[in-house]
Amino acid sequence: MHTHMYQIDAFADELFKGNPAAVVILAHELSHEMMQKIAQENNQSETAFVLPSKNGLGIRWFTTTTEIDLCGHATLAAAYVLFNHEDFEGDQVIFQSKSGVLKVTIADDALILDFPVDQIKQIFELPELMKLDSKHLVKEVYKGNTDLMFVLSDQQQVADYIPNLDLIRKLGTRGLIVTAPGDKTDFVSRFFAPNIGLNEDPVTGSAHTTLTPFWAKRLKKNKLTAAQLSARGGELTCELKGNRVLIGGKCHTFLKGELYI
Repeated sequence: MHTHMYQIDAFADELFKGNPAAVVILAHELSHEMMQKIAQENNQSETAFVLPSKNGLGIRWFTTTTEIDLCGHATLAAAYVLFNHEDFEGDQVIFQSKSGVLKVTIADDALILDFPVDQIKQIFELPELMKLDSKHLVKEVYKGNTDLMFVLSDQQQVADYIPNLDLIRKLGTRGLIVTAPGDKTDFVSRFFAPNIGLNEDPVTGSAHTTLTPFWAKRLKKNKLTAAQLSARGGELTCELKGNRVLIGGKCHTFLKGELYI
């Protein structure tokens, strides 16, 4: 079997920014083990596999170590590939996934993800394991479906935050989001997920299903701008729309190749 594979920089205003994702276009589903091996070989934070499904197109995401239930930047990258390289017709692609129906729409020069909103609740005491971490910086703690979120005072604290990766591994969550109001955007964040092979993710679309409802309520506005303060950096637009979050960003193609199995 051989097929097309791409590497796309997602949530990036220019090449070599944002979050790189590999995208593999499949005519039929491969075994879980084979997809995991391909993702490990690609050595990107996520590899998205686009494949036929009963209702159109399916999508699955793998890190170098495991399959995950939701990934924003790799979904954005997969839609970008379909629109720009695979002759997909129309201005909206609909994926069937483990997290339900996911839509990606062309909007001007960007793409818009339509994801389900995360359900978050406040935790009034810091988890016991985090007492040895940068506790003095944390103003509030929230728990979503998959991640823990720390709210800090300002952008500089987010930029300077030093995570204790060993403790984060013991949290029993996918990862840890740290966030604060932004200097030039409505909010900023960083994301650490050593349990799934990502010590720090460059740009995390799925984390913004947690961040957007929190900051929309806090700032009393449904349309927001966001930046992820990783070394590569990433820019996003976010909108809370009922029980959905619309997450926008640009993509750039780094490479197109042929995958031989």
